[in-house]
Parts: sequence; structure tokens; C-alpha cells
Amino acid sequence: MLRRLLAEDTCHLMPCCFDALSAKLIEQEDYPLTFMSGFAASATRLGAPDLGLMSYGEVVDQVRHITSTISIPLIADGDTGYGNAMNVRRTVLGFAQAGAAAVMIEDQVAPKRCGHTPGKEVVSRDESFDRIRAAVDARNELVSAGGPEILILARTDARHEHGLTEAIERSAHFAELGADILFVEAPHTESEMVEICRSLPGPKMANIVEGGLTPELSVEVLRGIGYSLAAYPSQKIPHHI
Repeated sequence: MLRRLLAEDTCHLMPCCFDALSAKLIEQEDYPLTFMSGFAASATRLGAPDLGLMSYGEVVDQVRHITSTISIPLIADGDTGYGNAMNVRRTVLGFAQAGAAAVMIEDQVAPKRCGHTPGKEVVSRDESFDRIRAAVDARNELVSAGGPEILILARTDARHEHGLTEAIERSAHFAELGADILFVEAPHTESEMVEICRSLPGPKMANIVEGGLTPELSVEVLRGIGYSLAAYPSQKIPHHI
């Protein structure tokens, strides 16, 4: 179902959920999919900011509770994969078994932090590529064995520390490795968002955080730029048709 949605010529608005009830409310409002925000889940489960405090076990448990109550696709936040390449593989397999339609893997150092906060750092290119390669390999092994398909959402936070060109180049290689959706976090201007979508293949995601670094553009503008998905983790979305 998620692949079909991504193939449509539109930008899908994704209110972000944090537990089973919030996901159920999103589905009842006829949104076609939702995103389990690590920011929101950490705030509601731990009463703490998104600083990598939730463990793999806590997050996959949250995913399982959410998917058991909804029929729309859930994209789940897998943070950095919770360790090395083997941990990334375990994260992808665990999220797939828990019912997630896609898992996001990012290139921040651990412990990570919210993408719109200062002080972010990313791992080296090689380590970031190892994470996405491990995620894609796990996805392919699962499908080959007849298991559920889970898409890989590859995120980079390199814009903050190394600039937009580095973020785009990392994402381009993520796509070459087999990532299904690309996410350059926290572009600062609409022109940067245009450059991201013009430079990268396949579906792209925008993250619209109230008071954050990324411009809060309308869905029509996001679609025109070239985004397929727009996540809204903490605020009311512009409108829903």
C-alpha cells in the first residue's frame, strides 16, 4: 500500500502519531498513512526530549501497539539503528515483524537528537553508507524469504554540520544503495528544498516542525517542489482534502 501511495502524483500529508490512540484518530480522519515521530513518542512515553533516550525495545513495542490498531501504513522512526550495522539489520527486521510499512534510518551520531535542534553531529560517509546498506540488505533478505516488505527511509542530517551539498551527495548514494525514500532533514529555505528535490531521485520527505528551520509551506507548494510526503510531528497541519 505504501508503494502505491508513493507512486501517486501528490504530496501526502502525514500527521505524526505517538501511540495507538493518536494513530487511530489519524486514520479516522481519513489520512492515508501516518508517521511515528520519535520526537512525539519520547515526549509522551518518557516525558523527555528526543535525545536518543528510548531504547530499541521501547520503540519496537510502540510500533507494535500502533500497527495493531490501524490499517493504514505506518512509517516508524528507527533513529540511528541503535548501534552498528548488525543492530541496524535487527532494527529493520524487528520493525517489519511489528508491522511497520517503512523504517527511517539516519546518519547522526548516537545519542541522536531532534533534527531541528542545535548541536547535531553526523557519522562519516562510510558509516552512514554502512547503515543504509545493512538496512537494504535486511529488507531484501526478508522479501526473499517471503516475509513482509518494509521500505527504507534514509535520512541525513548533514546539512547542519557540512552543508547542503554534502547532504545531497549522501542522499544520492543512499538511493544508489537501494533506499526507497530520501529525507534531507532541516533545509533552511524554499530554494534549498527545490535543490534537494531537483537533485535526488525517487520519493522525498519533508519534515515540517513548528518553529523549526524548514519553511512551513503549503501542500500545493510542497507537491510542486517535488515532495511525496510531508510529516507534521507537533502541530496542526495546513489542511486536508
